[in-house]
Amino acid sequence: MAAWLRAGVGAGAGALRAGSWSRCYRGPGAGAGAAAGVQAAEQQLQQQRRRGRWDVRAGLESVQRHWQLLRAEVAARIRGPGEQELRAQSRVLWHFQGAHSLQGWAVSSDRDIGGRSSVRLGLADNGSSALLSGRLNTEPPRDGLTRYSGYCTLRSPPPQGPFNLMRFYDLSNFNTLYLRIRGDGRPWMVNISSGMYFTHHKKDLYNYFMFTRGGPYWQDVKIPFSKFFLSSQGRIQDNQHPLMLDKVSTIGFTLGDKVNGPFQLEIDFIAVCNDRAHTEEFAYEKYKRNPDV
Repeated sequence: MAAWLRAGVGAGAGALRAGSWSRCYRGPGAGAGAAAGVQAAEQQLQQQRRRGRWDVRAGLESVQRHWQLLRAEVAARIRGPGEQELRAQSRVLWHFQGAHSLQGWAVSSDRDIGGRSSVRLGLADNGSSALLSGRLNTEPPRDGLTRYSGYCTLRSPPPQGPFNLMRFYDLSNFNTLYLRIRGDGRPWMVNISSGMYFTHHKKDLYNYFMFTRGGPYWQDVKIPFSKFFLSSQGRIQDNQHPLMLDKVSTIGFTLGDKVNGPFQLEIDFIAVCNDRAHTEEFAYEKYKRNPDV
């Protein structure tokens, strides 16, 4: 028995040295299967190498693009704003002309928390305006925790600098938000988020109401920035302070009028302007928690 075991082990070792493990243990037909497996492994390795070369090429192109953005930003800082930019009384932030103008815009609804509302963003039939449409459903999810539901939102893309650094829109030369819209008669909420100094303020928003008339005609809406009030997670804050116009991050729209059914909002452009007739700095009283006695 011991001699038989020593002979078997010696034969197995010889087969391993000869590279014929599959023929020794799986029969004569296993060699073709092993060769096919080796060929498939080689093909997979070649694909990984090609993918690696492609990733390296894409990475180099991305670094080059970000360096170009950095050089342009530094040159703009050195050059400074021009005379026309300083004297400009209006600026168009977004003008929806084609599918490329919708890139980066984000839509969300109460489906994120288990609701049943739906929302989609696309181009209108004329191809020169954005159309936000969907269906609002106020039925709360059956999770035993959520009591209210029914909202849909649209948010603009936040500006990004070179190497994905955070940047902001500087709107300090303007005092009014200017919109051209066409709605269905529903009331909307306009939201503006700005850069905060502390991380626990990241959910703070500045809001104001926008009432649509409905019908086939366009509606020009002007909302002074002084009218926007501060809220956090849907709750109006007691401690109000004006919007920091030099640190505007995103502008968005929210529908939550608790009316079930379809909705649509068509947006031509979003701009800012300087209304010289408006001199109000802030429309709300600034309360102090511990007033001076």
